[in-house]
Amino acid sequence: MRENIFCVVGARVIPEALVTTPKPISFTLPSVHCPSYTVSSVQWMANGNDSRQFKGDRSPCGPSRVLHVRKVPIEVSEAELISLGVPFGRVTNLLMLKGKNQAFIEMASEEAAITMVNYYTTATPHVRNQPVYIQYSNHRELKTDNLPNQGRVQAALQAVNAVTLGGSASGGDGTLMPGQSPVLRIIVENLFYPVSLEVLHQIFSKFGTVLKIITFTKNNQFQALLQYADPMNAHHAKVTLDGQNIYNACCTLRVEFSKLTSLNVKYNNDKSRDFTRLDLPSGDGQPTMDPALTAAFGAPGIISSPYAGAAGFGPAIGFPQAGPPFDLLSCVPPGLSMHTMTGALGPLAMPGSGRMTLHGMAPIAVHAVLLVSNLNPDSISPHVLFILFGVYGDVHRVKILFNKKENALIQMADATQAQLAMSHLNGQRLHSKVIRVTISKHQTVQLPREGQEDQGLTKDFSGSPLHRFKKPGSKNFQNIFPPSATLHLSNIPPSITDDILKELFAGTGYTVKAFKFFQKDRKMALIQLGSVEEAIQALIDLHNHDLGENHHLRVSFSKSTI
Repeated sequence: MRENIFCVVGARVIPEALVTTPKPISFTLPSVHCPSYTVSSVQWMANGNDSRQFKGDRSPCGPSRVLHVRKVPIEVSEAELISLGVPFGRVTNLLMLKGKNQAFIEMASEEAAITMVNYYTTATPHVRNQPVYIQYSNHRELKTDNLPNQGRVQAALQAVNAVTLGGSASGGDGTLMPGQSPVLRIIVENLFYPVSLEVLHQIFSKFGTVLKIITFTKNNQFQALLQYADPMNAHHAKVTLDGQNIYNACCTLRVEFSKLTSLNVKYNNDKSRDFTRLDLPSGDGQPTMDPALTAAFGAPGIISSPYAGAAGFGPAIGFPQAGPPFDLLSCVPPGLSMHTMTGALGPLAMPGSGRMTLHGMAPIAVHAVLLVSNLNPDSISPHVLFILFGVYGDVHRVKILFNKKENALIQMADATQAQLAMSHLNGQRLHSKVIRVTISKHQTVQLPREGQEDQGLTKDFSGSPLHRFKKPGSKNFQNIFPPSATLHLSNIPPSITDDILKELFAGTGYTVKAFKFFQKDRKMALIQLGSVEEAIQALIDLHNHDLGENHHLRVSFSKSTI
């Protein structure tokens, strides 16, 4: 029986050939099975034209920080192999032997290598959709300084380790710091589509048992605290998911370790969940858990699956040779299916009815009605809320509560637009008050019955010509930004000058700090006001203002400054 294996000449790794193996003698390491070999002769062919002879016995391969990878696809990149080790610690060297479909990975510590082997023994990793097999090498370190193509390897090592371990709470060798928290703080940026507690659970449970989740909005951003059963799970999730997109080109995850070591969840509802305490109340005014959802989350870890291996998410855990980071889901407008990547999440769809379906669960209601509180009752009106919230979606109905005029219900066209409006407007100042925006438990806004006193507090805008998003594929979908002091003006007729527009805003009571027309299109301009609060009020007052010549001014928030 003849077989290709590897050995060391001096301090250099070499492929072995002409190896005669007697009947293997097997022994057990932690979760690993490894044979011993007797080497009769070796021919070194690292460069294809050099050969040396070596004789000696190869001892059984005990734990080592150098790992041997077999069945490697020939087209694999350096970054893809390095990413196999990244969730477990810092990768310090790599030797690829593409002609033999094998490679060596050197970890910074033996402990990281042991963790990696133990894990991949129970969850076979995949690279380029092909299974690869990892075991301990007999080598204690890799000496590859004089080998060809190592410049590319070192560049890949620096890039991958810098991105994944540069900001983590890990030690110098990439291993866990003592007492590292099992709690992660998650921020979702570019929130163009809803991200619910259930979506976060589905993503993060791939790395281990999720015990608790709390979601909230802070600094105008959707955030969450998530507690794992094991700090190592938190470490793996952070290293792999930080900077990745939930959906294509949006909903970017920012993951960091929390200073908290445990979460205290008081209610099980759509904002918080303790998967170990299904007896918790839902809280006043909060929707209760769907019975089918309760059954699905019946016990901690019941739907969590082990991390399917680094390449289980795609070719390289977010380090492909070119292009943006991988996406956990594909991002499409509501009404279309959002297919997941192989090995990541189960099927998830968000039909236009506003109901989100997760694989293996009953549909979960995602309402399109917002509850807005802390409004100024002396200044607020349905029209004001229609114009402001209409920046982020088509507002169908607005109801200011008759006995609590500081509160209002706003029905958006769908749940996606409601989530978008909430993420951008919660915490903003309107009429000198900081408004609060949350998802309401109501599914629709009821119009007053005939003869019922309403004082004009309820309005139906479903047929309004001012809806920004009623045309499929409208460019307005691509120009949704948080409130800012700079406003984008459009639909400006040729006869209107910059002085006319500046006077329009100044005459209405706003401080104009800067103004400029677009060089290539004078139908559009930017105007910078004194504050974000001023800009919000100016948008409400002057959007759809008649400029003459059958032109009505269009106003939205800009991401640019002047």
